[in-house]
Amino acid sequence: MIHVPSPLRLRLDSNALIANWRWLAGQSGGAACGAAIKADGYSLGARAVMQHLTAAGCRDFFVATWAEAAALMPLPEGVSLSVLHGVGASDMVAARTLPVRPVLNSVEQAARWREAGEGRPCDVMVDTGMNRLGLRIDEALGGALDGLAIETLLSHLASADEDSDQNARQLAAFQAIREAVPARRYSLANSAGICLGSDYAFDLTRPGIALYGGTPRGEAQGHIRQVVYPETRVLQLRTVRKGEAVGYGATWTAPRDSRVAVANMGYADGYLRCHAGAGGGASWQGNALPLIGRVSMDLIAFDASDAGAIGEGDWLALDYDLPSAAARSGLSQYELLTGLGIRFARLWS
Repeated sequence: MIHVPSPLRLRLDSNALIANWRWLAGQSGGAACGAAIKADGYSLGARAVMQHLTAAGCRDFFVATWAEAAALMPLPEGVSLSVLHGVGASDMVAARTLPVRPVLNSVEQAARWREAGEGRPCDVMVDTGMNRLGLRIDEALGGALDGLAIETLLSHLASADEDSDQNARQLAAFQAIREAVPARRYSLANSAGICLGSDYAFDLTRPGIALYGGTPRGEAQGHIRQVVYPETRVLQLRTVRKGEAVGYGATWTAPRDSRVAVANMGYADGYLRCHAGAGGGASWQGNALPLIGRVSMDLIAFDASDAGAIGEGDWLALDYDLPSAAARSGLSQYELLTGLGIRFARLWS
């Protein structure tokens, strides 16, 4: 087979990933610290993320779907994996076959698992105010969970990244559920929930975005390290004369004779049009290259006039610190990560 290198790559820092998990584990107090690796490990590659975090001591992992779970087989020894979206009728073959627990989210799912789960352990999500997935509190207390072997009882915080009264209300509701519904472990806090303090940790925390370089709350600032460094290769260097325009819609006009680097990347790769005009760009050997013109499907342009001897085939490092890029673009830190497309080669260091 002919090896064709990609003109896009993600440099991924395993030391930063592990350092982020260790800081979150420390903030979790006596609770175990797991990891959300859904959406293919927030686009980094779920299997690689699991391998790095397992080596660091993480034992509890969460994906969204059974297809994601199946892609991670076989699991490393001693690792627990849970499927957050529960178990539908069409999922039962996978649920019975794979060494994975469903997170039951409804009365119907609870009944289905009780009838067909052969007594195997499960996890359960109880809704305490998000109104997304999870049994209502009255359903959980009304007998829907009777006879289930519940490994972990979970809920999910809706506003943990904000200073909202809803956080305290959800905490109180979950504390009451813990007293009423037997389970081996209880879990409430995501990345932002960990930052709210030890009251939210219970037995198991479930960080996601902070593992991958996102800052969920101010308390994490200065502690979370960047993990993902997108890079794109220069396809062409061209001279644009003063007064000439670049790209669709002629949104950028050269204020002087300029050198423009055209690179292999666009919104098909998750680098969306909202980045244009937001003040971001790329760098090469410490030289800044502002993004100019519109982002198109497969191509973007940078002003390389002051970048030195940059040439065709050189790699540009995008400005992709997640909190800063989110503030510039208007995208969430989650969107910035999970939108990174399949054309990026993923290189761990």
